[in-house]
Amino acid sequence: MARLAGVDLPNKRIVIALTYVFGIGTTTAKNILKKVGIDQDIRANNLSEEDLGKIREVIKGKTLEGDLRREIGLNMKRLIEINCYRGNRHRRGLPCRGQRTKTNARTRRGKKRLAVAGKKKIMK
Repeated sequence: MARLAGVDLPNKRIVIALTYVFGIGTTTAKNILKKVGIDQDIRANNLSEEDLGKIREVIKGKTLEGDLRREIGLNMKRLIEINCYRGNRHRRGLPCRGQRTKTNARTRRGKKRLAVAGKKKIMK
């Protein structure tokens, strides 16, 4: 199994397998493979160590995986500390990019809570 940036790549086309690394999307994966000169249809398990080494050289300068997650978390923490609008939205768990919240935003606001009327007790 091919391993890259601390992630085991699944046995899929190498373009798809590279996207399993946090910080590499489809476009970035295609650009990396074009720069290295590897065919996009090759399976991840069929790559030689030489090819993996070339890919490692290209992604060496990029911020990936744990470092990228840490950087994103620190950015959110900074916004919360300076008490800006986006920081307040992050703190409350609401969308911070201008989406409406009256009807949508279920994934950020959580499961819909319905008011349940009090049940009447049955007299015997």
